[in-house]
Amino acid sequence: METKNNVTVFILLGLSQNKNIEILCFVLFLFCYVAIWVGNLLIIISVMCSPLMNQPMYFFLNCLSLSDLCYTSTVTPKLMADLLAERKTISYSNCMTQLFILHFLGGVEIFILTGMAYDRYVAICKPLHYTVIMSRERCHAIITACCTGALIHSASQFLLTIFLPFCGPNEIDHYFCDVYPLLKLACTDTYRIGLLVVVNSGLIALMTFVILMVSYFLILYTLRAYPAESRSKALSTCSSHVTVVVLFFVPVLFIYIRPATTYPEDKVFALFYTIIAPMFNPLIYTLRNMEMKNAMKKMWYHHLFWEEK
Repeated sequence: METKNNVTVFILLGLSQNKNIEILCFVLFLFCYVAIWVGNLLIIISVMCSPLMNQPMYFFLNCLSLSDLCYTSTVTPKLMADLLAERKTISYSNCMTQLFILHFLGGVEIFILTGMAYDRYVAICKPLHYTVIMSRERCHAIITACCTGALIHSASQFLLTIFLPFCGPNEIDHYFCDVYPLLKLACTDTYRIGLLVVVNSGLIALMTFVILMVSYFLILYTLRAYPAESRSKALSTCSSHVTVVVLFFVPVLFIYIRPATTYPEDKVFALFYTIIAPMFNPLIYTLRNMEMKNAMKKMWYHHLFWEEK
């Protein structure tokens, strides 16, 4: 007998059932969301209105900031609205849409970070060939590959989930729709699907993380032969990248590298890659990057100067 999907609406349990904690979280996440928009828009405008846009590293940084804005906007507005709502619900179609977009933009972010690591590797390990290898055409090809890879990943997750039958409980113990919480609600055996999710999400994230760490290890090894001043500048740039990579990947690996099980801690770890990492990325890339700070100063001083004129 064919199992039918009787669920049209899911109930999101959110971060807490305590109203006071929810109000506190709303204020905190509102601040974070405003900071995400201000910080990332500042980077996008500063890069696009300066010669830095011609440099591959800042081209990728611009794409990363845009990805951060879109990624966090898939989750955070809904989260904040639910924190003030008596009943936190999401329709089946909206849930599937959120899952698809979230994994697509998350995949884009992961692959852009890989592209940025490749750019730094070429710049430091093959400096004489850097302008040839990292041409504008190559940069556009890398971004296209990032989007294509993310689309394949997201479509796979979506197809694994869209055909699951939901015929009973409809409470998702999370603040957004994700694969593992939905597998828990499905009224069928999801063991094999769970393994496919681990391969599609966990192993991809793990392999990407290992590749990134190996690339930065090779960069550090190459830097030994550099003069002290050049080494310091390169280390500052790479340390910013490594900080962002660790902040994003460690929570992702914690959730997706294991079999299809859910824990209460998952919601806290998910905050790191959906809100905290996008908020800190602009700070990490600007505070430790003199070129970025100079570009911002020049752009805003120029803007203020023309305002006075």
